[in-house]
Amino acid sequence: MSPFLAVIARDVRLALRQGGGSYWTLLFFVLTVTLFPLGVGPDLALLARIGPGVLWVVALLAAMLSLDRMFQADYEDGSLELLALAPLPLELTVLAKAAAHWLTTGLPVTLLAPALGFLLAVDVTAYPILIAAMLLGTPVLSLVGSIGAALTVGVRRGGVLLSLLVIPLYVPALIFGALAVEATLDGLSPRPHLLLLGADLLVALALTPWAAAAALRLNLE
Repeated sequence: MSPFLAVIARDVRLALRQGGGSYWTLLFFVLTVTLFPLGVGPDLALLARIGPGVLWVVALLAAMLSLDRMFQADYEDGSLELLALAPLPLELTVLAKAAAHWLTTGLPVTLLAPALGFLLAVDVTAYPILIAAMLLGTPVLSLVGSIGAALTVGVRRGGVLLSLLVIPLYVPALIFGALAVEATLDGLSPRPHLLLLGADLLVALALTPWAAAAALRLNLE
């Protein structure tokens, strides 16, 4: 197994073993979405209208719940210094950790989204676009979140600071993801919004590993 894949496999195993953090994230996603029909009421037209936005906002919040675990545990036990000294470039290590975060958070949220969309009365014709948008958008949440996690590593109670750092950067993915589904529901083409999501993902892939690695080096010095 290559070092890159080894880091991904290690982080996925740790996420599934240590405290069930990924399970709590999914439980938060399910319960929060379930509360919206109870709070808004039985108006199916209103639920269908706000459904895509609700799914994306809650997916964003669910991704943020586990961001602080991306580097913090390794920083506390010294593993992060070993990873920084390993032959694998730190940028690729960051990318591997973001991939592991997506596999344990973003991918399960994407798979659960259609079932929860049923609770929000989202038309089934929009489900393929919903899944496609989340497959493009949720990796952006993990990649951009890696910058915030790297900047706040070693900071006590850095969760609030982490949220303030990453939420503004999440706005493009949130807007384009929700608009892609809404365009489908309105009978319009979701292609422009999906292309913008894809562009957002490519930019995140190109820039975030370098930015997060630079932040980690700064904190390790």
